[in-house]
Amino acid sequence: MSIDLNGRIALVTGASRGIGYFTALELARAGAHVIACARTVGGLEELDDAIKAVGGTATLVPFDLADMAAIDKLGGSIFERWGKLDILVANAGVLGTISPIDHVEAKVFEKVMNINVTATWRLIRSVAPLLLKSDAGRAVILSSSAAHKCKPFWGPYSASKAAVEAIARTWAGETQRTALRITSVDPGATRTAMRAQAVPGEDPSTVQHPSEVAKALLPLVAADYAETGKLFDMRQGRLVDYRLPE
Repeated sequence: MSIDLNGRIALVTGASRGIGYFTALELARAGAHVIACARTVGGLEELDDAIKAVGGTATLVPFDLADMAAIDKLGGSIFERWGKLDILVANAGVLGTISPIDHVEAKVFEKVMNINVTATWRLIRSVAPLLLKSDAGRAVILSSSAAHKCKPFWGPYSASKAAVEAIARTWAGETQRTALRITSVDPGATRTAMRAQAVPGEDPSTVQHPSEVAKALLPLVAADYAETGKLFDMRQGRLVDYRLPE
């Protein structure tokens, strides 16, 4: 069944490539006007062309998530133009380095935390009032199995994704009596630049294409989606509950 997002305003970070690019494209194909954010202007322009080709519309916002002042201003700019936000897809993130935790350089650890955690929190703070103005606000926060597996040598990334999940779960609990629905997503192994950086010897054809993830995310932002505070596991193709340590 197709999902109708006509008249909805959607914000996607990390939209110039990978999961963000294809999610923005799918949202536009379904009728949403997409506010596409990324550092890479060329990638955003390519996305804009692809969105126009499917009959959609987009507003391009090139900026670096390390620019916290720009994140703070984003919510105000959206309010001035549209008065609300219906969909947030917080996708942008960085891997850092794969190395023993005591070998990670301070600047690398700080960058991972800054982009993956602090910028996500600043983004939520900036647009949360706008999502609450929607009749069916929806937020999707990209996570990773690294948040739970905590594999050796993945320390900074694992810690950042665990923190992002904690933020999303807290936010969901605080807003459960509103129309806002919040979902974390573990996309699984996906054919992205980050995956190639993490697993350089892997044949990319053996893992899913980001467009598959994008299609799976679409129901999570539909107006009739009712769950909140859960994790969508792409491998299982279903929502899962969080549990306390056993």
